[in-house]
Amino acid sequence: MSKKIILFDGVCHFCDQSVQFILQRDKQEQFLFASLQGDAGQKLVQKYNIPNDLSSLILIDNNKYYNKSTAALRICRELSGGWKFLYAFIVLPKPIRDFFYDRIANNRYRWFGKKDSCELPPPHVRKRFL
Repeated sequence: MSKKIILFDGVCHFCDQSVQFILQRDKQEQFLFASLQGDAGQKLVQKYNIPNDLSSLILIDNNKYYNKSTAALRICRELSGGWKFLYAFIVLPKPIRDFFYDRIANNRYRWFGKKDSCELPPPHVRKRFL
């Protein structure tokens, strides 16, 4: 099983909580994480020619990247519990899915706040951060 990498906005409270949510439900530990602001995240952005857009969650899987709602749904598909059923929304056209994704992404700092820096994860999950 190859690891999937999630790039996230490290100063966004909502994004940080999303990472914590994924960590709790990723029972097979298939996801690794990197902040878009960090060195590892920036190297991956360059390697995969990802547009430097901090308003999107990025999933790198099998040498391909996914963003916005596609990334979120593909992540949900791998989580334990009923979250995997959200992947059914992938049948909706991407512009419709991304319309709703963008509403949250564009307002995330206003609604959830912003941190000055990315927090260091606890020791037992630190190995999953690049």
